Amino acid sequence: MNSIATITLNPAVDLTVRADHFTSNRVNRGQTMQMDAGGKGINVASFLADYGLQSAATGFLGQANIDIFEQLFARKQIADHFVRLPGATRTSIKIVDEANQQTTDINMPGLQPTQENIQQLVQRIEQMMESCTWFILAGNLPPGVPADIYARLIKQLKSHHKKTVLDTSQIALQAGVAAEPTIIKPNIDELEQLLGQKCPDEHSIEQAARQLLQGDIQLVVISMGAQGAMFVDRQTSLIASALKVAVKSTVGAGDAMVAGLIAGLTDGLSLADCARLATAFSAGTITQIGPHLPARQVLQEYAQCVTIRAPQQAQPATGKA
Repeated sequence: MNSIATITLNPAVDLTVRADHFTSNRVNRGQTMQMDAGGKGINVASFLADYGLQSAATGFLGQANIDIFEQLFARKQIADHFVRLPGATRTSIKIVDEANQQTTDINMPGLQPTQENIQQLVQRIEQMMESCTWFILAGNLPPGVPADIYARLIKQLKSHHKKTVLDTSQIALQAGVAAEPTIIKPNIDELEQLLGQKCPDEHSIEQAARQLLQGDIQLVVISMGAQGAMFVDRQTSLIASALKVAVKSTVGAGDAMVAGLIAGLTDGLSLADCARLATAFSAGTITQIGPHLPARQVLQEYAQCVTIRAPQQAQPATGKA
């Protein structure tokens, strides 16, 4: 079985503090605290492993606090191809208010890799091509890394006939989309920034997504928060409605959706069934803290509950005679 590879250039140790009724500019009392190996691509690899798929992960990790990552990789049998850097991987603070179903994130900038480190990463990815078909490039960029690094990696991977998923933001997303990855997953704000236009309703979101289906881009998935997600390929547009579950933390929900989508595509599912599984993954992870999924049977039950519908079309203008 071929592995699914993830690339995380700016991972983090996620420090999650539960503080119900959290309020800024005052003393808050926390209930629990938990530390997890994090970063978008690492989350995706963790979810895939929970589902029983072989995953491999690369990117940059600080040597000073490597243990929490190596323990995750060993526990979930994720192949570790990370380049080690001097210093400590950044810490991201997640303040979870379960009472109000809210999460506040404080993200630090991360370690700066050298040009030699970047070349080492390219060599690791070349080695991973021998056993991996899908490559998921996820997360923001660390300081000092060229804005077009994802674009360059996508071109490298495409030259070896590999399939790619891009899930990032800002300049890295703009440059990466120009390299035409197989799948892109912006949220609505990122979609609007990519195309320089507002998308106030489902019809405009669908039309914007279709503008991105150029060249080798085969699928656009738009995260729509509590409204679910829209999946648009050249033949079909559909919306998978979000499931109502008891939320403990929304951290990693989008990463779980990517993992579920690729799991579905690997299994040869239709787009609608991929959307169901992706939504089930997302629902499964927000019921707990950390990059973990419930049992496969629970995910299948979630998937059966996902409603699939067509996007609402624009209403024709009406006027008085």
